[in-house]
Amino acid sequence: MEKYRLFVAIDLPGDMRASLARVASDLAGARRVPAGQLHLTLRFIGDADSATLEKIRLALEEVNCSPFTLEVRGVGHFPRSRFPRVLWAGVSPSLPLLQLQEQVELALQAAGIPAEERPFSPHITIARLKEPLHSQLQQFEEKQREYVGGTFTADHFHLYASTLSPGGAIHTRLQSYPP
Repeated sequence: MEKYRLFVAIDLPGDMRASLARVASDLAGARRVPAGQLHLTLRFIGDADSATLEKIRLALEEVNCSPFTLEVRGVGHFPRSRFPRVLWAGVSPSLPLLQLQEQVELALQAAGIPAEERPFSPHITIARLKEPLHSQLQQFEEKQREYVGGTFTADHFHLYASTLSPGGAIHTRLQSYPP
């Protein structure tokens, strides 16, 4: 039986992707996420077989996604510990985004996916960090503290499959909601 590594996300407009892809360009040691792969993850699902994938597809069709505006601003990193691994761009607080994410979570649970244990933290991963670069990272974040990526209207979301490769993950859109 075929296996899929799945996640649910909102895509960003092309111009915003291009801008975000340039943000980490001056941080040495950062492996930037290609512009075409930048997205706002609503829920990482993980591995699923074909039967589970079909349940997920059907469950997500029940999610209501009315258009709402999102603003991308600020940068930071995860984890906040001594060994940061992910550089991200932030998303301003948005009640409609939280409501959409909650609907997606409930739909996935209805499809048999265990509940996410971590709280939802809206962000866009813009780079991965291979080694601790504390002083460089601190300087970078100070420089980008006031970063404003702009606003966009989110009016749909997508189910993606992610294939890991030596050059990074390759994302394939499986379905869009609403279609």
